[in-house]
Amino acid sequence: MGRVARWRRVARAHPTVTDALLAALLFVVSLLPVNPPGGPPRDPLTVGAVLLALAGCGALVLRRRHPLPVLALVTATAATALLVQQARGPFVLTVALAAYTVATRTDRRTAVAAGAASGLVLGGGAVVALGVGWLDPAVVVLLLWFGVAVAAGDAVRSRRAYVAVLEERARRAERTREDEARRRVVEERLRIARELHDVVAHQIALINVQAGVAGHLLRERPDAAEEALGHVRSATRTVLDEMATLLGLLRRGEPDAPTEPTPGLGRLDALVDGFAAVQPVRWTLTGRPRPLPSTVDVAAYRIVQESLTNAHRHAPGAAVTVGVTYTGAGVVVEIRDDGPGPSGTGDQGTGLGLLGMRERAEAVGGAFHAGAGPGGGFRVRAELPAPMPQEVA
Repeated sequence: MGRVARWRRVARAHPTVTDALLAALLFVVSLLPVNPPGGPPRDPLTVGAVLLALAGCGALVLRRRHPLPVLALVTATAATALLVQQARGPFVLTVALAAYTVATRTDRRTAVAAGAASGLVLGGGAVVALGVGWLDPAVVVLLLWFGVAVAAGDAVRSRRAYVAVLEERARRAERTREDEARRRVVEERLRIARELHDVVAHQIALINVQAGVAGHLLRERPDAAEEALGHVRSATRTVLDEMATLLGLLRRGEPDAPTEPTPGLGRLDALVDGFAAVQPVRWTLTGRPRPLPSTVDVAAYRIVQESLTNAHRHAPGAAVTVGVTYTGAGVVVEIRDDGPGPSGTGDQGTGLGLLGMRERAEAVGGAFHAGAGPGGGFRVRAELPAPMPQEVA
């Protein structure tokens, strides 16, 4: 079985050489002293018989490149050989092979028409040469050869087309899987970058400010410097804890593992107190707090966190107001400062922080706006959907 498969691979790799060898074999067989089926004994070998056999068998070398012309030439050669009583050996095989090739290389209608025409020409030649009717067994067998050849070729062509369709589908599926894998990698990289930015940026900002305060007050007010250093230690522990949480999530392989760190609006007091040590911050709560979906809770917390970091970075010393409003449709967070405000207009932020906040809000189906406040300064507003569960009567 392995040897047959190996020969098939070699034949597919060198089709012209294979056809040349097949043509040579048929030519040699055609010179053997074997009478045609159903026909009278042949005359001795002549130059004309050799030339006819050579033309019919030699044409098969080009059967893959020019199937229809080869079939016409082989049919004409075989019919001539019949009429001049020089039909030698497997002349029927050469015509059947050419008809088979036409069926594998063209559509079904063309193959049937070409095979029928070739069969009628050769059958007519046999009727005239043998002096028999169309229902004579020799003529019927001759025509059956064409039917079998065309049917076999059409079956091979259909199978090849089916295999080609399957291979194309497999290639498309593979490309789709690769594209989906690349998309997921990009999304995961963006999520990791957003998390690292949100986890690290605001705590590093606090550490920097508190370290500066401690350095400024170390000699004149050691107590205040010690308090500032305490805030530095607290911020350092917080960022280390959140980094450990994030890295732990990245190392977990479970498909149902949470994809976001756990901080939420329940930790808003500690977040605001951390910034209030270096900048006046107050926050208000409107509505009745309730548990939120984890993705919404984390998004709200991170938006407040990043907004406070931006306020400290771009409007140091400005008063900041944080508002959290629970509604029936979700939660609204709004952060304002009374700093100088943005240099341009509109609500399209270009920084990574604003981009990350917008992505967080849109990821949970919410809306995000950032830009100049109505009374000056800068305002960030995020409306995050979290419908209130319906009470069952």
